[in-house]
Amino acid sequence: MHITVRPETGMWLDVDVAGSGEPMLLVQGMSAHRGMWGKRFLGSLRGEFDVATYDHRGIAGSAPAHEPFTVADLASDAIALLDALGWKSAHVVGTSMGGMVAQELCLLAPERVRSVVLGCTTAGGPGGVHGPGAFRLVEAIASRNAERAMQTAFEVNVSADFARRPGGLQRFVAASSARRVPAAVVELQAAACLAHDTSARLGEFEPRAAVLHGSEDQMIPPSEGARLAERIPGASYEEWAGVGHLFWWERPGEAAAFVTAHAKA
Repeated sequence: MHITVRPETGMWLDVDVAGSGEPMLLVQGMSAHRGMWGKRFLGSLRGEFDVATYDHRGIAGSAPAHEPFTVADLASDAIALLDALGWKSAHVVGTSMGGMVAQELCLLAPERVRSVVLGCTTAGGPGGVHGPGAFRLVEAIASRNAERAMQTAFEVNVSADFARRPGGLQRFVAASSARRVPAAVVELQAAACLAHDTSARLGEFEPRAAVLHGSEDQMIPPSEGARLAERIPGASYEEWAGVGHLFWWERPGEAAAFVTAHAKA
């Protein structure tokens, strides 16, 4: 369904809401659409929570995006979405760029966040680093060669072991291609991610946080997850051996159990 989140501008976001229980908002990463959460991961969460998934501005059925924006702008979109859904607060899960958005959401409106899981993400700022996979992916997308972009996206987002499994690439391509993700919007997202910096503000972080990272993450090194958790008061940190950037794609059942346990703690 389309929900108008900014009546003054007419901007809308394309949203799915399903399940039962306490509200939970899932925030996707760069170049991803809401279908990339996967049926098994979503199905497990929807048995425990009322889950909202959405496409960022410029992606698939959400409002077009032609001008530069910041991660904080995307966090404001998420807050506006909570308002439009009538949710005073929600559990939040953000991965990669979505984890950056979730950080800004927690800092801008901590009262709206019941708990937060920050997956495969970074605080950015001085000392922050992105993995080589991130630059490979941006270059592949900028080439406007769809086959190259899809192959590269698969290779840099999963572990080497997972990438060797039969049918893995085909499944990834089918899911990724299900909704339109314009290359120009991904370039705007990449610019927003490179400018992201919450490092000096994380001492003000209030929501109960868990940070999760895969040891084989080529997009954002696991050292960034550990650094993020160290700066958030009371945050826990967990690193999964042999897992790439898309930890919920490689281990959907375990990822859903992790999110559920943290939200219900």
